[in-house]
Amino acid sequence: MKTLNQLTDEELVKLFEAGNSKAFEILLLRHKAKSYSYIYMIVRNKELAEDIFQDTFIKAIATIKQGRYVESGKFHAWINRIAHNLIIDHFRRQKNENTISADGVEYDIVNNAKLSERSYEDTMSNEQVMTDVVQLVQYLPKSQQEVIRMRYFEDLSFKEIADQTGVSINTALGRMRYALMNMRKIAAEKDMVLELK
Repeated sequence: MKTLNQLTDEELVKLFEAGNSKAFEILLLRHKAKSYSYIYMIVRNKELAEDIFQDTFIKAIATIKQGRYVESGKFHAWINRIAHNLIIDHFRRQKNENTISADGVEYDIVNNAKLSERSYEDTMSNEQVMTDVVQLVQYLPKSQQEVIRMRYFEDLSFKEIADQTGVSINTALGRMRYALMNMRKIAAEKDMVLELK
């Protein structure tokens, strides 16, 4: 008989649904580092990343317990989608409060390898680009938002995107092309520089 560690994500979800809390602990341990890194890469704030990370797994637990988890064979992509939506909600709230500021961001300069390779200004610029990209996606039509999210945040191939959205691969590619063109156009209108240093 397999140990819990040998089970697939989907098998662990089923066990957790049936009341085995240890199964979710294994899922959490399995995906913790990647999910946290993904969130931190976008928000660039340790405390905020931890809050969103916790909210992500609380939401995942609630969804599974309510029997609303749809098995797709990509548990990690599903977790990242929850995280992505929470990040977007956070940026929306910030925008509504008109308090978008880098003042509250904390940096651990001593232990940050990326900072030793880049200047402080480059790092600040990259963070602004990531923030701007997340915000720009909100201006796109739903079909284009979907393809950007699936490609960049869920790491799906264009074939998988086509299958999941019920369109041809050419249509999925076309939506991506238009999404990128629209994002560049909106960025130009808003004087955003979308270039990582």
